[in-house]
Amino acid sequence: MVSVQVHPSDANKSLLPPGETGKTEAWVVVETSPESRIYAGLKPGTTPDDLRRALTNGTAVDRLMCFTPKPGDGVFIPAGTVHALGGDVVAFEIQQNSDVTFSLYDWDHVDAKTGQARPLQINQAIACIDFAQCAVGLVTPKVEGTTPLEREKLFDCEQFWLWRLRGGSPFTVGVAGMPRVLVCIEGAGNVEHEGAIYAVGKGDVLLLPAVVGACAFLPRGAVSLLEIGIPD
Repeated sequence: MVSVQVHPSDANKSLLPPGETGKTEAWVVVETSPESRIYAGLKPGTTPDDLRRALTNGTAVDRLMCFTPKPGDGVFIPAGTVHALGGDVVAFEIQQNSDVTFSLYDWDHVDAKTGQARPLQINQAIACIDFAQCAVGLVTPKVEGTTPLEREKLFDCEQFWLWRLRGGSPFTVGVAGMPRVLVCIEGAGNVEHEGAIYAVGKGDVLLLPAVVGACAFLPRGAVSLLEIGIPD
């Protein structure tokens, strides 16, 4: 299990090291097992005092919203959201360009190098939690097209956009004048640009610089891609 943690927002300036930003992120679930779990958000009514007591008496997990994910689920984790995941879940994560993480609870893990429990940052974490946040649920994809390509927008926020593309016939990826990132999560195919062919398979990540513009994607059978953009 990933530690129970929270990231500050851009507004938590006193908690951000110089040069860092807040960290909003999102997950697209790729693979799961019956033991897979996602924790996202606190149970309604939880206060800072409630959380501190739970951390002290070992019941912190009982204060978290939890569900069993399935492949294809999209989960949006705004900065200030307590979260964790694990149990043989594989997820693609997109995030703000930040490494600022405050851990609340680490499942009693021991650092193999020191033999000690890994450090926690409870005060900083509680300081940046959004206790007024509503429950964090699964994202409902916005369908933007169905033929010849199923195109869904999963995440649309100030920090990033993410679409899921599924199809078996040639389709277009990228857009003129804007950088895009492609991630293949199922199947395989080729990206074609100015006569050059770039093979893409499951797990591959391909950057389309802004100067490249739109390209043709030629699937080899059914394929599922994530396309990521930066908001205007």
